Amino acid sequence: MSERDQTFIDRCIAQADQALRTVFAEPVGSGRKNPAQSADNNELSAAGKTTSVRLMRINHAGEVCAQALYQGQALTARDEKTRSKMTEAAIEENDHLAWCRQRIHELGGHTSLLNPVWYTGSLALGAATGLLGDKWSLGFLAETESQVGKHLEDHLQRLPENDSKSHAILEQMKTDEAKHQATAVKSGGVELPVPAKKLMTLMSKIMTTAAYRI
Repeated sequence: MSERDQTFIDRCIAQADQALRTVFAEPVGSGRKNPAQSADNNELSAAGKTTSVRLMRINHAGEVCAQALYQGQALTARDEKTRSKMTEAAIEENDHLAWCRQRIHELGGHTSLLNPVWYTGSLALGAATGLLGDKWSLGFLAETESQVGKHLEDHLQRLPENDSKSHAILEQMKTDEAKHQATAVKSGGVELPVPAKKLMTLMSKIMTTAAYRI
């Protein structure tokens, strides 16, 4: 007997489960090995730990946002192939979530207390872009990944040089984000207008500033 197609209500229930896992529990990823496991476990100074925790907390919050964007876009995507690509990318983003969370806890820190806010806002934004049409939804995804890649590059420069584990995680994340961006463009994503890009940059600045401290 073949599996029945999911209805919109089915997808809403699945998204609710995913939201709870993303914000409060351990999300289901692809099963890939955490890249930090192969990195040196160097001792960090107190100041180094503080810096690493804060930067990794930003990255974790960013992945919460990315996960919500993917889920929102998958919820309203019109084409099944587009929805499938969103779902596939979301699974890899779950890997990032788990890796960042694990590293934060190893360093004695905590994830952002505002994660429920980041998730809710990003889910609504993702659903809205999905309603605009798949080409805009994919274009929004491509621009999001582009901006995330820039943040990761900046954080790789700001992390303590001897924090090999955090470096390993961000390097793999950077590779994955570049792949997701390329896939979105190849799938028909269009370039967003400049005002939209600037608004996304402003929103990202608000999130990173708050997550750095809270």
